[in-house]
Amino acid sequence: MRWTLKSKPEKEKVQKLQNELQVDEIIATLLIQRGVETYEQAKTFFRPTLDDLHNPYLMKDMDKAVSRIEKAIEYEENILIFGDYDVDGTTAVSLVSSYLKSYYPNIATYIPDRYDEGYGISYKGIDYADDNGISLIIALDCGIKSIDHIAYANAKNIDFIICDHHRPGNELPNAVAVLDPKQEDCFYPYDELCGCGVGFKLIQALAQNRNQTIEDLIPYLDLVATAIAADIVPITGENRVLAKFGLEVINSNPRPGIKALVQNVKKKVLTITDVVFIIAPRINAAGRIKHGNEAVALLTEYDLEQAEFFASEIEQHNSDRKDLDKKITIEALSQIETNSEKEKFTTVVYQEDWHKGVIGIVASRLIETHYRPTIVFTKSGDKLAASARSVKDFDVYNALEACAEHLEQFGGHMYAAGMTLKEENYAAFKKAFEKTVQETIHPDLLIPEISVDVEINFSDINPKLIRLLNQFEPFGPQNMTPVFMTKNIKDTGYAKPLGKNEEHLKLFVKQNNSEGFGAIGFGLGSKIELTKNQKPFETVYCIDENEYNGTVTVQLRLKDMK
Repeated sequence: MRWTLKSKPEKEKVQKLQNELQVDEIIATLLIQRGVETYEQAKTFFRPTLDDLHNPYLMKDMDKAVSRIEKAIEYEENILIFGDYDVDGTTAVSLVSSYLKSYYPNIATYIPDRYDEGYGISYKGIDYADDNGISLIIALDCGIKSIDHIAYANAKNIDFIICDHHRPGNELPNAVAVLDPKQEDCFYPYDELCGCGVGFKLIQALAQNRNQTIEDLIPYLDLVATAIAADIVPITGENRVLAKFGLEVINSNPRPGIKALVQNVKKKVLTITDVVFIIAPRINAAGRIKHGNEAVALLTEYDLEQAEFFASEIEQHNSDRKDLDKKITIEALSQIETNSEKEKFTTVVYQEDWHKGVIGIVASRLIETHYRPTIVFTKSGDKLAASARSVKDFDVYNALEACAEHLEQFGGHMYAAGMTLKEENYAAFKKAFEKTVQETIHPDLLIPEISVDVEINFSDINPKLIRLLNQFEPFGPQNMTPVFMTKNIKDTGYAKPLGKNEEHLKLFVKQNNSEGFGAIGFGLGSKIELTKNQKPFETVYCIDENEYNGTVTVQLRLKDMK
């Protein structure tokens, strides 16, 4: 691990914010690092309100989208809500369909089959619409590059409204409306929405048209917060507002489907991290193992008993998913070893019988062992399909674009992408991808980095600091849980390994004559030698609060030691 201490903001800026907010230097520094430099910005950061959401009609084509939906309702057309099979897509379909169904009955939903149809808008889905007399399709979390598919639909007199958040290509599909804040000529003030977020802006615009207020849409925010957490978009601007209020819905009055997923969780209050690790994988498991329709059925079910039945089935899918990704990860690591590829700049592996539904997870697992841009391929019909994952600060999408001549299609983000290619092009693509990454990646990016916000002493950790740190939530990209560094600390003789293989470390640490803190280091069991004989060491950590039998104590969650 390399530790990177963030540069200190200008002293004058820190002092000014300290005085305005009446906070200490640590809090002022953390805020400025997050782009919060004025009293007003701090007020929005600490006290986000639904009034902070932008007018949805600022988004390019929103007026066209609303007009076409209102026309469809007026003429009693059948409307199909189409979305991708992952969490962002299934929550978006559940959101828009359940909102429209609240006042208009002719609504159907469609999630493509991951294996039969693949990612995005499918010809099969368009044929389904044609066979069922559907004249308008609203596509969510996909469609921005579906030029040919939209042309095919137009030939069948089926209109499309596209709600996407992925990067557009050079040409846009010929849809009635294209809602995507990443379009260069879209001047919407915030372009980091997820697919479900763009869907929310659409229902917000429809609600305004019906004289509803933002308060009427609060019950839908549990879906939006789930998508924001799962899609790993920045927790800034509108995403921060939507995530905060969505978490409140999840913790107070979630829809039956989400309630059924979390009712066995012992925690009283779920954080965004809990959504990432508890709710999202289960919703995702439906599309990975069986079909994304099961996730939509769960999230749009209003009877709790029925939702509990759906949730139990999804729980089984999630258990199967875990077994599969463990098995495939072992096989992939073995392949890297056998092919003597441990020293490469990339990991590209392929086995034709790997389950397509878990290759993205496997790619992330491989990065934990071999830290570099990673692509996992499997056979899908007569082609190979793959999921790519990247390391911090390296744009894997750009790398794929440089190798596009070998690919049939690809799409995605800086850190995650999907693609297909012909089997005969696999070797050439693998070679080209390695060459591209080798030429463009900075060597430092191949060493996992711990980004440290600020160096502090244990004497700085007090109830006010912890109270204010709690108000930084919800955490996520561009507002990560603060990481601190402290030097010259010692274990007081309580250090012991934990876990079946003694892979974790529990200790009680002090700095000089400071108050002592319990600390836990997950995966740091091998570093127990550093703590012996009260030798001083330095560590990077997050500050947690532990509740046990009604007593709350401070615990340091160690990320590394040296």
